[in-house]
Amino acid sequence: MSRLMRLLAPAIPLLLSTTAAFADDPRGLLETIHRHVTLTSTVTDNGDLNPYAVVVVPETVGKLQKNDVLVDNFNNISNLQGTGGTIIAYTPSAKKTALFAKVPQHLAQCPGGVGLTTAMAVLKTGWVIVGSTPSTDGTTRTRGDGCLLVFDANGQLSTVWTGPNINGPWGNVALVDNGATATLFISMAGFDVPGPDVRDPQSGFPVTLAKAMVLRLGLAIAAGKAPAITSQTIVANGLGARADKDAFLVGPTGLALGADNTLYVADTLANRIVAIADATTRPNSGGTGRVVIKDQLLQRPLALAMTPAGHLLACNGKNGQVVEIDPVSGKQLYAQWVDANQAQSPPGNGDLFGIAMRPDGNGFYYVEDDTNFLVEATP
Repeated sequence: MSRLMRLLAPAIPLLLSTTAAFADDPRGLLETIHRHVTLTSTVTDNGDLNPYAVVVVPETVGKLQKNDVLVDNFNNISNLQGTGGTIIAYTPSAKKTALFAKVPQHLAQCPGGVGLTTAMAVLKTGWVIVGSTPSTDGTTRTRGDGCLLVFDANGQLSTVWTGPNINGPWGNVALVDNGATATLFISMAGFDVPGPDVRDPQSGFPVTLAKAMVLRLGLAIAAGKAPAITSQTIVANGLGARADKDAFLVGPTGLALGADNTLYVADTLANRIVAIADATTRPNSGGTGRVVIKDQLLQRPLALAMTPAGHLLACNGKNGQVVEIDPVSGKQLYAQWVDANQAQSPPGNGDLFGIAMRPDGNGFYYVEDDTNFLVEATP
């Protein structure tokens, strides 16, 4: 199917059958989105593919230009998951794409090697932090604990963070950046996850473990030095994760921080969004949090983004829709097909992952794993 045909069909938002559209209903972002423009291929010169993270650069530092879009790859040229080690930078003003960073798959400092995930953040000082959840055969059977890789603004690997709380860094990062200090929230989905052939005898699915968590890292960033971890706090735990032969693993993916200091987590396996109160200040875990919304339009929610109005955008993993949610009212407003590739069933199944707001707040960037493209959605 052509790109044009794929976009014309899903152009009309889908309304919740349980929520009629009245004139006085709050309006959201997705209903204003009508254009989806392919910006660049994310495949690198070494053949890495399967784009995951999407992050917008906040300031110009080194090779990074303000408003550049960084995308990393989870697979290598053999299309094995958990083996990709490249990050590209797309510059919207020049419409140019360049390789930002590349690391070898077999990196001794990172337990199990390198497979770059959706856990990526760019600090105002130019440091890029990205998670690795590696494998050697493309499945969790050979999964390593992984690490967090820290690159400088020129794409050079500076340091690697490991430890007992870092195991399968997976979901998109929620970030508070004050320049000299920063706070990162990263989901960790790898704890004890076996290979996909280890099945629950009752359900027949790969065994589910309630061991995934969200880790809050406090950072200090001294001038001319790499960020240093000053504190580690588990702010959510007991979340579900399991192996998946197609998606590598399924665990908590999306993270977004609200203006009221509430951390929203896409509890992907449970098909819901949960909320953790007092996220930046709490001294302990909020467990599995408070359920904000579950099921309905959500179909295995992955990465999250927060709109200027305080709504959440969630990428569905099991179809090609992005869903808009009002987390205050707990209502799912509507969904829009952004990837309706008929080659999958349902259309777009498994094609979406990362998402990031445009700097002007009037649209967003996302990646299509089926075509290895970065796409811009605008009014």
